[in-house]
Amino acid sequence: MKRLFVTASGTGVGKTLVTAALAHQLRMAGRSVRPLKPVISGYTPDSHGKSDTAMLLDSLGLEHTAAAIDRLSPFRFKAPLSPDMAAARERRAVDFGALLDACRDAATGPEDALLVEGVGGVMVPLTEDRTVLDWIAALDFPCLLVVGSYLGTISHTLTAVEALRGRKTDIAAVVISESEESPVPPEETRDTIQRFLPGIRLAVIPRLAGDAPWRNAPDLTFLVNG
Repeated sequence: MKRLFVTASGTGVGKTLVTAALAHQLRMAGRSVRPLKPVISGYTPDSHGKSDTAMLLDSLGLEHTAAAIDRLSPFRFKAPLSPDMAAARERRAVDFGALLDACRDAATGPEDALLVEGVGGVMVPLTEDRTVLDWIAALDFPCLLVVGSYLGTISHTLTAVEALRGRKTDIAAVVISESEESPVPPEETRDTIQRFLPGIRLAVIPRLAGDAPWRNAPDLTFLVNG
């Protein structure tokens, strides 16, 4: 099984769009794939239709049953905050050990590919003393870093890469998802980032619209072929 951990330089840069697009493309290519977004905040049953969990289920063509939601996103919190803060609002906490177990259990499945999507950016707190970076390092899966094309993204991207490299993480690729406001074409941002990250594969996803934007993304399957 090919394993990828999908993380980001920050919140709202297109991490779920990339995960959904890749899952959809693999499925259309006849390959089995399991996306897993174990931790999600800002989630309520009423908001499910617009949630990241819903987008991932749609990308697989699955019904939005309670069992499917539990399998995809077992750790759900209501407040749109970092998981540690959202969980505290409910007098709960993210069980880091149980989170790792859920991911490792998924990695033993029969699918051709497992896409574990994180929450927020690389350094988002999960618990009182653990961040997403700790999660990534503990799993030791290759990492797919999703970034935006907004002003400041180059610094944020290089900072995220330095943090990942500091924990000996294998960075499979960086995907630039075009932001709503970009000072230059995303390809120009890609070329600049590439100068500082020789040897790392970079891809660009243009700004996509529609009810299922992941259907219109450029081919990303090369990210799980290497």
